Amino acid sequence: MWMGIDLGTQSVRAVLADDEGEILGSGSAPLTGRRDGPLHEQLPGDWWTATAAAVRSALSGGHRPRALAICSTSGTVLLTDDRGRALTPAVMYDDGRAPGRGPGRARLLLDAYGPGHIAHQADHIAARLAGRRLPTDSSHALKTGYDPEREVFDAPGVPGLPEVVRPGTLVGEVGREAGAETGLPAGTAIVAGMTDGCAAQIASGSLSVGSWNSVLGTTLVLKGVTAEPLRDPSGVVYSHRSPDGGWLPGGASNVGGGALRAAFPGADPAALDALARAHEPAGPIAYPLGARGERFPFRAPDATAFLLGEPASEADHWAALLQGVALTERLCLDYLDLLGAPVDGPLTFTGGAVRSAYWTGLRARVLGREVRVPRSSEPAVGMAVLAAYGAGAAGAVASPAAAASPAGTATPAGTATLAGTAARMVRPGTRVEGAGPDRFAGPYLALVDELECRGWLPPEVAAHAHTRTERRE
Repeated sequence: MWMGIDLGTQSVRAVLADDEGEILGSGSAPLTGRRDGPLHEQLPGDWWTATAAAVRSALSGGHRPRALAICSTSGTVLLTDDRGRALTPAVMYDDGRAPGRGPGRARLLLDAYGPGHIAHQADHIAARLAGRRLPTDSSHALKTGYDPEREVFDAPGVPGLPEVVRPGTLVGEVGREAGAETGLPAGTAIVAGMTDGCAAQIASGSLSVGSWNSVLGTTLVLKGVTAEPLRDPSGVVYSHRSPDGGWLPGGASNVGGGALRAAFPGADPAALDALARAHEPAGPIAYPLGARGERFPFRAPDATAFLLGEPASEADHWAALLQGVALTERLCLDYLDLLGAPVDGPLTFTGGAVRSAYWTGLRARVLGREVRVPRSSEPAVGMAVLAAYGAGAAGAVASPAAAASPAGTATPAGTATLAGTAARMVRPGTRVEGAGPDRFAGPYLALVDELECRGWLPPEVAAHAHTRTERRE
């Protein structure tokens, strides 16, 4: 049995899964923080209290894990002492006092509080569990200036940076004191984790080269798998290192469900979905940004939402917004194709938007391909999978189920793959068919041309979108 712990912004979630992915226990506990203008901080002590409560709840059925892994918000940091105990509040990933990627938040803490060891959110909880500082993983370290290709920090002038290992590495074990507080057996293996976005990708099962996971909630995030690092001169796509050696490129757009809530506050989405079926394709062309600025598939800090054409009704307006997100999703995949990424492999949809069967089907039709919606895509589940992989890769797995490949052939201890572990543990869910005539080519190219006309979308990206559309037709 394997445990995954997800340290979020609003709660901590713990999940216990067996070797076939059956959930045997779960628990959660709320978190709060302090916001004041651009400042957003949380108290690390609150993380520990919530983690202990969530883990105890997950273990209430009497089951005990052999290993655990932890994910957390990407870019959240604090300073700790030599034993990993917190010295400062945590500067959250969206704290606006040190904008941008890189080690800016670490410098903010060092300037304000003086020397200390830089730790990420997951690092601190791992240290509390072990009773000592442990190495961080390259996934959490990415936004603190870690270069996963050269495997060094590119953060000149920043002291106190941690040792880094690849996700899935066994880094320690639960100590007696933490075991007494959480209910975890002392000696439970601790496996280096990943950020919450990567954890959700693992939970989706999209881990073979060419596969992609599209997460749609308030915003839209695409994460995939490539054999080699994906080069993007514009910097809108960046890559995490996969636990078993490949690369996990991805990007995040500001289009998504946030724009729908802003345009239709208090509306009943299900009722509007039912009416939107009669408006496919929709009359207007929408670019439904939830906030000012865009970051994928192009960088445009001044980009704003727009609607071309007058909606015939509220239903037509709603349909245009749903369609606009799907068209942007299509543009993201075309951009990834332009960069040289394989994009025609399996595609999964996760995130809150999958609760809308109509929107899920519409997105599949706009993309013109079959998609899969996994039964569960919780980041905590992804960390349970990573814990199982890490134990197997280290030769620590003894159960027959854990030592078998998806095809049922024996796999010697120490040769586990993350994709194989996920294939065993991730429940496949439902398939949604989207292949058919490209009825959205006109709206798609109209959106592409408008984005280029406004100076946001580079001409070469627009030209590639036209070429890909012509090939589909």
